[in-house]
Amino acid sequence: MLPDNVTLEDILPHREGMRLVETVVELSTERAVTRSVVSSKWPMAGAQGVDALMLVELAAQTAGVNNGWKNRLKHGPAAYHVGWIVGIKSARILIGRLQIGTTVVVESRNRFEYDQLMEVHAIARIDEKTVAEVVLQLMEADAP
Repeated sequence: MLPDNVTLEDILPHREGMRLVETVVELSTERAVTRSVVSSKWPMAGAQGVDALMLVELAAQTAGVNNGWKNRLKHGPAAYHVGWIVGIKSARILIGRLQIGTTVVVESRNRFEYDQLMEVHAIARIDEKTVAEVVLQLMEADAP
């Protein structure tokens, strides 16, 4: 959970329309767990639901929560929080579509960090069943 005085907007650069993460369930400097409910307002939504490729974006946003939190702890509330350049090292998506109204829980863990580069492993679950495993490579953008 986020502390009472911190909002998602304080640590994640995404805003309404593109922010998919709704709730931070757990948070530490090495790990984050988020919960989101699939919405017809999400990108790639259609009559049959949402393309499961959005699980990669959920993984990236969960990693953003974790690493935005680390940045805030390191630099304080006035920390500049820009986005990250994200590369997909691997993605194993085990379903084709996400049904509207489905709750998705994503856990991300930092595997390693070197200078401004890190690798993150994320697992997305629906009803405790793994539906995707994603490995991301993140490069932190320089503050202006």
